[in-house]
Formats: sequence, structure tokens, C-alpha cells
Amino acid sequence: QVQLVESGGGLVQPGGSLRLSCTASGSMDGYFLTGWYRQAPEKQRELVATINKLDGTYYADSVKGRFAISRDNAKNTVYLQMNSLKPEDTAVYYCNQRNLRGEFFEYWGQGTQVTVSS
Repeated sequence: QVQLVESGGGLVQPGGSLRLSCTASGSMDGYFLTGWYRQAPEKQRELVATINKLDGTYYADSVKGRFAISRDNAKNTVYLQMNSLKPEDTAVYYCNQRNLRGEFFEYWGQGTQVTVSS
């Protein structure tokens, strides 16, 4: 089993920055990638960014150039640095980890609220 705990959300003004953290505990066997998703009210959950075990990264077009995903292996923590935040970035942000052990196993954190408002 894997447990994911997110932190770092909060209220920020447009143009501001936040850094989200996702710390994993439990078995890391077959670690494949970590992703950040977000879900705004009355909208579907959408993928924001991923980082895989080879440090390859992916970003949604809506956050390219503003967000950066990174990892600290010693701390089993993945970060999402969010800059130049916009009101449309307001959402609950979720951490997702996939492990591959013959098949994919998927784990989710509890989510952290990010609100961008003046």
C-alpha cells in the first residue's frame, strides 16, 4: 500500500505563487510516476503535470511555463511549484501515484485546496 499526503494549498492573489507537496509512504516497489490533478467545482478532474521515474515531465497546456513539477527522492516527495497563478487555477489539487507490479496500481491523496482570488 501507498499513502499520499498533500500540503501547501491556500489562498493567494492573482499573479502569486504556491508550492504543493506530495509525500509518499509505504511500499515504493514498482514506482512508475507521480501526477498532479485538479478539480474545480462542477468540472471534471483534469491532469496538470506528471513526473516519471526517469524524471521525464509532462504539463497540461494550460500550465506550461507557469508550473514546474520536481522530486526529492530522499524525502519521497514530489513538488508542484505554481507561479503566475490565475483565478482559473482555483481547484482542489490531488496527488496521484502509479506503481507497476505486473499491472498498474493507482493511489490518490486526499487533496489540497488552492484558491486564487483578490
